[in-house]
Amino acid sequence: MKIKKLLAGVLTAAAVLSLAACGKKDADTKAGTVKIGILQLIDQSALNDARKGFTEELKAQGYKGDKIKIDYVNAQGDQANLKSMSEQLKQDKNDLNLAIATPAAQALQKGDPDTPMLFTAITDPKSAGLTSSTKAPDKNATGVTDMVDVKGQIDFTHKLFPKAKKIGLLYNAAEQNSVFQIKLAKQEIKKLGLTAVVKTAATTNDVQQSAEALAGQADAIYIPTDNIAAAAMPTIGKVSEAKKVPVVNADATMIKTGGVATRGINYEDLGRQTAKMAVKILKGKKVKDLPIESPAKTELVSNAKRMKLFNLTQSDLEAASK
Repeated sequence: MKIKKLLAGVLTAAAVLSLAACGKKDADTKAGTVKIGILQLIDQSALNDARKGFTEELKAQGYKGDKIKIDYVNAQGDQANLKSMSEQLKQDKNDLNLAIATPAAQALQKGDPDTPMLFTAITDPKSAGLTSSTKAPDKNATGVTDMVDVKGQIDFTHKLFPKAKKIGLLYNAAEQNSVFQIKLAKQEIKKLGLTAVVKTAATTNDVQQSAEALAGQADAIYIPTDNIAAAAMPTIGKVSEAKKVPVVNADATMIKTGGVATRGINYEDLGRQTAKMAVKILKGKKVKDLPIESPAKTELVSNAKRMKLFNLTQSDLEAASK
């Protein structure tokens, strides 16, 4: 009986040691795993492309399989979701967080100020309160902006459609990024001796009515990197085709679903650029030592169907982009 008890004790001890070893192995595995939280404002093509570029570049840099854990949440444009999801990411104690779009970055900075944060698809991080300096980030947040040459794009629109005297502007007035870009667009439209016609859309449900009203008053439409407009670009594209009013976008991604042409940024490239900054932080760089970056490149893109609709050639496109 004593031998049986002794044997049982030995077996129990062995089992405990075995479990402890397994636990240590699991802990070691977890200790070697990078944890990254991603908070995205809304489900739309440009932001999705930015996220895709970010994760793909991390894979290319060796962060894949059990070497990385991505904690992705999407607020679907809801402010309450942004708040609760930011708090959730804080509890997850990630090594790094990524915010995609300005409202997401503002919510995440407030909800989790201690975790290093990168942002992307943000036009003006200073006016958004994310930093006091783009050269020396001072609020534990840095990243890559999607600021485009608004003046150049209005000039491009004017050259592409020289007979257009009234330029329509469609945006969400609650989106800081868009307000900033529209201000610049209005200034350039005025300098060119043209008239700006402005309509806003607070939600994607408002876009069709605003786009139709704008198409009835403007000769051509310019749309900034606005998240509401981007999410509703198929609707804007239908209005553009039905009313025969061309649309030029700041975002190259939008051309696929509603625009004619642009010299704009590729959001997948933007995400990849942001991921390279993430790798630097994961390898020990401090956020404050990584200046905020501008898009590394722009590209000339067009939609063949709409180019034909508005009687434009590749030569017209190249001439307008000079």
